[in-house]
Amino acid sequence: MMRSVIACLLLCATLLVSVDHGRAASPKSLKKRATNAAKDIYNAGGWKQAFATFYGDETARETMGGACGYGNLYQSGYGLMTAALSSTLFNSGYGCGQCYEITCTLSKHCYFGKSVVVTATNLCPPNWSKPSNNGGWCNPPRVHFDMSKPAFMKIAFWRAGIIPVSYRRVPCARSGGMNFKLSGNRWWLMVFITNVGGSGDIKAVSVKGSRTGWIAMTRNWGVGFQVFKQLQGQSLSFMVTCYSTGKTTVHNNVAPANWQLGSTYSAKQL
Repeated sequence: MMRSVIACLLLCATLLVSVDHGRAASPKSLKKRATNAAKDIYNAGGWKQAFATFYGDETARETMGGACGYGNLYQSGYGLMTAALSSTLFNSGYGCGQCYEITCTLSKHCYFGKSVVVTATNLCPPNWSKPSNNGGWCNPPRVHFDMSKPAFMKIAFWRAGIIPVSYRRVPCARSGGMNFKLSGNRWWLMVFITNVGGSGDIKAVSVKGSRTGWIAMTRNWGVGFQVFKQLQGQSLSFMVTCYSTGKTTVHNNVAPANWQLGSTYSAKQL
């Protein structure tokens, strides 16, 4: 009798966890709910207004590296179509990897009808020595894109300097898998996760060695996550959670037991 009561209570608890308007949610409805949540990111509010400038020259050398930790943007999968975000959008690093479609508006320098999709790879820091409407373009709470010059030139004549733009979030289309670059030392592991598709951004990362359970990592900077643990000689799996969608994916055995610091390993996309 007692076992029957316990089994009934467990069943009720399970149903309560997955309630959808009074009914137990099916796997199909849960998947649809997650899909709708992802769509909301890109559809909420439609096009919004901001301003854009550019930095660097046509080679985009100055855009390499940056506050997100992507390093060489060619090697990490982002190329030339990138932008630095004002701190309002950068959001303490959670904006890294997000993709935006941008079009020029209300300027004689616009290439009307043209748009460009850029990936957020850097921070455009505030310049408190200048007013927000005259040089301090990235001062909070302004929403501003400091684009690579090649990206800027897709939508406007570069001599414009600064232009009003319309922008919206879009899904990130990536070629190949997600990349996990390992660094650190014997007692400290740091992983930089790049070439992330979908929402493009990362909220949380956990690592699991072949002889450990899941260990939560902490954000060091940009897309770099760290853990103070000796994991040498173990294959490494990673659990990655997107910031915008909350979607979590598990990537098993990304790095083999003989992994090396400085090496990059690939896994399936989010």
